[in-house]
Amino acid sequence: MGHPPLEFSDCYHDSPDFRDRLKCYEQELDRTNKFIKDIIRDGNSLISAIKNYSIAVQKFSQTLQSFQFDFIGDTLTDDELNIAESFKEFAGLLQELEDERINLLINNATDLLIKPLEQFRKEQIGVTKERRKKFEKDSERFYSLLDRNLNLTTKKKESQLQESDTQVDKERMNFYESSLEYVYQMQEVQERKKFDIVEPVLAFLHSLFTFNNLSFELTQDFLPYKQQLQLSLQNTRNHFTSTREEMAELLKRVKDFPQSSKLPGTPTIQGYLYTQEKWALGTTWVKYYCKYDKDSRLLTMIPMEQKPVAKLSTLELKLKSCVRRKTDSIDKRFCFDIETHERQRTYTLQALSEADRRLWMQAMDGREPIYHSPITKQEDMELNETGFKFVRKCINAVETKGINCEGVYRTVGSNIQVQKLLVAFFDPKCPGDVDLQNSDWDIKTITSALKFYLRNLSEPLMTYKLHGDLILAAKSDIVDYRLRAIHLLSYKLPDINRQMLELIIRHLVNVCSFSKENLMTSSNMGVIFG
Repeated sequence: MGHPPLEFSDCYHDSPDFRDRLKCYEQELDRTNKFIKDIIRDGNSLISAIKNYSIAVQKFSQTLQSFQFDFIGDTLTDDELNIAESFKEFAGLLQELEDERINLLINNATDLLIKPLEQFRKEQIGVTKERRKKFEKDSERFYSLLDRNLNLTTKKKESQLQESDTQVDKERMNFYESSLEYVYQMQEVQERKKFDIVEPVLAFLHSLFTFNNLSFELTQDFLPYKQQLQLSLQNTRNHFTSTREEMAELLKRVKDFPQSSKLPGTPTIQGYLYTQEKWALGTTWVKYYCKYDKDSRLLTMIPMEQKPVAKLSTLELKLKSCVRRKTDSIDKRFCFDIETHERQRTYTLQALSEADRRLWMQAMDGREPIYHSPITKQEDMELNETGFKFVRKCINAVETKGINCEGVYRTVGSNIQVQKLLVAFFDPKCPGDVDLQNSDWDIKTITSALKFYLRNLSEPLMTYKLHGDLILAAKSDIVDYRLRAIHLLSYKLPDINRQMLELIIRHLVNVCSFSKENLMTSSNMGVIFG
């Protein structure tokens, strides 16, 4: 029974099954390496110890008899069958010849046997082992960095989060590259050993028979098989040469378009996800390897780690819906919620990156979360007197009691508290009758409410009409032109918009002047309010 094939596309999933198959190939490579070392050792003994030649040949014969080729796939070609049986044929012939063997002198045995095998070990097996070390090192570095990145909370600086994401993406591509190169090298050495190991042994045996003056009858008996084996070797070599370019082209295609390498019959999407699990002592995140089939809407979750309090088993769930998790509702990034037919509760899943979350949500027909505005009247969404009063009160509260707070405007307040503040302030019965200096309203709630109000205006503060010109000006590489153009556009705004803009800009400049304490630089504020 041959080893299951290794597909280049498996490198991008790095599934447990892929690792198990890769381990089978590594064990086979170690076994082949040990066999070659045995052949080299025994061949040297045979050359250096002519007096003990008979014993050495018998041991050599036994070594050949014990080895069995393993091939990829369930069935073997005639050539592969011929190659697989070659060492047994050699061993039987050696045993038969040993009864008639006399003195032996081998002048070129080292060049025929030892050097090609040592070259194969150095250039093929040695290179493969180096690739293996690099693959394991890159794998450990990538998953270690990935775990650290996933444990970062949204309370970190945005620049730190972006830098961490960039490092993860770089290490991911480096890991994929190492994995693909390792699989490619493993496939190559598996194919090359069929002829690179057999041919030196065959050449050595031929020289050995020549020097021993074997009888013409034995030579004629061996000749047909030798010819058939040479033909099989040549056929195998030709097949390897013809398919090597195709395999290299496939490798290049998989590198360029990894998503297009999905094989028929495989899941729509698969990979690692973290699931929020609630236990008696708190909440933990458990790592699963998940497979989702879009046609059947079946999600299979294989646990990758076991908890001492309960043994986790493989879950098969039929999906009902998928919704992206709101950023301000959880302290983890890249999260989305799913509902299933099997259980009433919602599963919260964490993807490995934002791009990975988009792929999972696309496969699951995921939806964006629905945001409900607590301001119900259209006139309340305009730049009116109540709106100006709300903005001024928010600014006054921030500059009075929160301008030194670290992460002001970046830290998100409770969605419930934000809605409560907006509903109270824009109450038509008593609009603006809210004291923001009261301890009931923390800075996070006030800043989030201010951002919500500006974000939900019926028309943006800079207006739709000026949006195109504003974007063109902002993209200019000439600083002086950019500043003059934006300054000119600000005077094309309606008076009430320009008044609100001036009010906001003055406040933001004031906040940035305390950046050493609140860590809110102008670039950070640009990201938030841009």
